[in-house]
Amino acid sequence: MEEILIELHVRKTIHTTNVDEILDINIKIPKYGFVTFFGKSGVGKTTLLKIIAGLTKPDSGYIKVGNEIWFDSTKKINIKPQQRNIGFVFQDYALFPNMTVKEHLLYAQPQKETKYVSELLDVFHLKGLCQRKPDKLSGGQQQRLAVARALARKPQILLLDEPLSALDSETRQLLQYEIIQAHKNFHATTLLVSHDVNEVFKLSDFVYVIENGKIQKQGNPDDVFNSTRLTTNIQLEGQILNIEKNVLIVSINNTVTEIITTEEEISNLKVNDKILITVKATNPVIRKLTDIEISKVTYFPM
Repeated sequence: MEEILIELHVRKTIHTTNVDEILDINIKIPKYGFVTFFGKSGVGKTTLLKIIAGLTKPDSGYIKVGNEIWFDSTKKINIKPQQRNIGFVFQDYALFPNMTVKEHLLYAQPQKETKYVSELLDVFHLKGLCQRKPDKLSGGQQQRLAVARALARKPQILLLDEPLSALDSETRQLLQYEIIQAHKNFHATTLLVSHDVNEVFKLSDFVYVIENGKIQKQGNPDDVFNSTRLTTNIQLEGQILNIEKNVLIVSINNTVTEIITTEEEISNLKVNDKILITVKATNPVIRKLTDIEISKVTYFPM
């Protein structure tokens, strides 16, 4: 039987421009699990991470981590964020502009462990960038640094708030690989916020789907998504680069392609529009990728 690390039952009113939403979550999370909170924007996924981190106070409920109470509204217990053994990676990275890569990792540690810092630099391919400051790093390198810094203090719980949403698809795939390797190597219980089904399948052991302020579905990714999303259609997101009569020139995952359309389909479209393309998967051409092709797609140093 899995050892439970986090027991959480909280209620929180989320104020929005349209209507107030009541977030009412009751979950148990196993030690060393990789768990994703999945759902549309605004359902309370990030709020839930902030509640666990102590950055947002629930209206009521409790949070128990191991044998320690982090929050209990009835007993007036609310442990400060700095006393909670967590690492948090925000969407905006929150890096210090005046610190080098190595200084970020050393600063995050309660006790300086240069060997452990060296391990983090290796896992996230930052060793050759030790003396660079954030403005001299690419977006992918900044994200690597943000995750490495969060792990530098050896947290019980690693919180990832859509950390890869601003990256291109190739960099995103590489960092997904590095995050799962770090999760395995450094033994943190990892909680991810995402609305990307592909990312959830690739990274998660368990998924909680949040809708209308509550957990509507839960289970491993295959059970949660395949039961409702199994289809013979393939959907691709693209952006229109040009329109020539009834032909769209579209960028799909950095590949430019032509799509023949009808006058009716094209009538309300313009250059730079983002579109969803649905095609049947009943007669696909399938070819196994070579190792060289896979390495080009899934792994390259940044």
